[in-house]
Amino acid sequence: MAESGIRFKGRFLLEKDGVSFLGGQRIDLLEAIGTHGSISQAAKVVGVSYRGAWDTIDAMNNQSDTPLVERTTGGKHGGGTRLTEHGRRVIHLFRAIEGEYQRALGTLAGGLEDFDEFQRLLRKFSLTTSARNQFSGRITRLLAGPVHVEVHIRIDAENQMIAVVTQHSMQAMGLVEGMEVYALFKAGAVVLSTDAVLGISFENRFCGVIRHLHPGELYTEVSVRLHNEKIITAVVNNDVAEQMGLMTGTPVCAMFNAANVILALV
Repeated sequence: MAESGIRFKGRFLLEKDGVSFLGGQRIDLLEAIGTHGSISQAAKVVGVSYRGAWDTIDAMNNQSDTPLVERTTGGKHGGGTRLTEHGRRVIHLFRAIEGEYQRALGTLAGGLEDFDEFQRLLRKFSLTTSARNQFSGRITRLLAGPVHVEVHIRIDAENQMIAVVTQHSMQAMGLVEGMEVYALFKAGAVVLSTDAVLGISFENRFCGVIRHLHPGELYTEVSVRLHNEKIITAVVNNDVAEQMGLMTGTPVCAMFNAANVILALV
């Protein structure tokens, strides 16, 4: 366990290289969602803002192979929320380790399949960057040219993302098919369109519906929910948002170039 830089102490605070990267609040939020079926009620129970709760859930859903939380019809704020089977499993594993402390480490080490999967998920949550959009997935294809390499990344069962890196970067990172990587891109790189036929010049196009709009003084942050509960965040000028008639529930496509996607190793 020393090699991973992770140790368990107290109320089960996970640390990596001496830095806390997943405390109990995220699990508390997941449990509250499971109990109340409402993100607003769960946020009150945990003591975070409604938007802060959604940001946390969006980050976990984007970085998880399968969603931890999904929306349901009806309820406040346009629909309720509930845990997926994967979300319940994460809570179960977390609480099992928390309850058993060091003895659990020995028990889980005897069957590392589940524990390694849990650690892998926790490592995804530890990534901190300025990029608003963070996804993880596996490389399915590498198309090499004289200078650049097109990297195809499967982020879930139905969606694939494309990034472009140099030959030097591919070799330095040791990229190969089947490797798991992070795909990061800034909200400012995302172009929104209400016309599903547009976007031919963009290598990446994901269609969904607007879940949240957060207007600012000059720009509006737009959260686009894909069918698989993953979220892509874009930033558009307030005048453009008004001209496009953007509002919660509006169907849109989020598009961005492969050159805007930055890869990082898991």
